[in-house]
Amino acid sequence: HVQLVESGGDSVQPGGSLRLTCETSGYTYSSGCLGWFRQAPGKEREGVAQICLGGGSITYYADSVKGRFTISQDNAKNAVYLQMNSLKPEDTGMYYCAADVLAGIQDPPSNFQFWGQGTQVTVS
Repeated sequence: HVQLVESGGDSVQPGGSLRLTCETSGYTYSSGCLGWFRQAPGKEREGVAQICLGGGSITYYADSVKGRFTISQDNAKNAVYLQMNSLKPEDTGMYYCAADVLAGIQDPPSNFQFWGQGTQVTVS
């Protein structure tokens, strides 16, 4: 039974930083991808960053967050992190962690089976 629990969301001023944490249980880190997605009110859920595993790791970042956000994992702690720097008002939204052993890099939200409940990030 896979469970994902996000934390770390908060309200910050533009230019600020936050680190989101996704604690996982029941998920095998040796394959597939974990990703951070976000959804603003009235908008579709969009991919922010993904890390794909299995013999090494590759990462993907949406153009809007490149150079500002960093995704990382800690296998020993069963956790995935999203370090967000230089936050902008357009980064506001509910941030979700997702995982799927069959997902590939840059896969859309529909390709991820397991989801957390989300953590709110507000930049204003």
